[in-house]
Parts: sequence; C-alpha cells; structure tokens
Amino acid sequence: METAICGRVSLSPNHVFNHKPGDKNSFCRGPCAHRGIFMAISATGPGKGGGVLDRPTIEKTTPGRESEFDLRKSRKTSPPYRVLLHNDNFNKREYVVQVLMKVIPGMTLDNAVNIMQEAHYNGLAVVIICAQADAEDHCMQLRGNGLLSSIEPASGGC
Repeated sequence: METAICGRVSLSPNHVFNHKPGDKNSFCRGPCAHRGIFMAISATGPGKGGGVLDRPTIEKTTPGRESEFDLRKSRKTSPPYRVLLHNDNFNKREYVVQVLMKVIPGMTLDNAVNIMQEAHYNGLAVVIICAQADAEDHCMQLRGNGLLSSIEPASGGC
C-alpha cells in the first residue's frame, strides 16, 4: 500500500529527493507508481525556512472536449466574417428590428434600427463581424426568421 502526503512539507533549498524502494523515509512504500506527477517547489530566500512543497494540481479534462481557453483561442485566431442583412420587400421594418434584437447577442434597439434602415436604403447592411462559426449560426437564425442574410470574409472587400 502506498502512502500519500497531504499538505505541505518544509524543505531546505539544497534538499534532493533520492527515492529508494523500501526506504522508511521515502514518500512511497514499495514501488512508487506516481513518479510522473510533478510537484511545485517554491524556493524562498535564505534564512526563511527553505522551500515549500505544494500538492500537485491535476487538471481534469474530458476526452474529446476542448477547454474553454482553447475555444477562446481558436475563435480569436479564426478569420473574422461579416454577417450581412439584405433588403427585402416582404418584412415590415418593426419585424426586422425585433429579429435582429432576438438573434444577435447584445443588440440594442438603436443599433437594430440603424442596421434595418441601412439595409432598407442601401440594399445591404453589416449586422455583426465575428468568427466564422458564429457568423454562420447568426446567418442561419436570421434566415430561419424570414430575413435575407449572407456572410463574407471581413478581410476582403471594402
């Protein structure tokens, strides 16, 4: 049976771990199966009692699932896309404003009205610039609510 250390152990700055199987001062009794776990040692200045051995932190991840940091990083590095709203002669202006506020997160009434008016007068308006996956999702939601919408890379064009 193996014995685990709980809490902190005070070490001198010159302390070296030399594990010998069966050693009574060893951290592991018998064969030590956990040699691959790294332990963080924070060294303090001279005369302050040496370093402190902290418990290892093990990050648990679900296989096949990216961490939140990885998702944010991939979204930031993906090229931006424009979601475009096209003018149509079928939907009332009030309805277009309601759909924009429902579909686009953080869309205010003023912004929705401005986007609707730009699409009405110019035939086309930029709704939002975001990552490709989000742009595709917003475009499909706008289309699902009866609005004409498309996406294009934000780097191309004017």
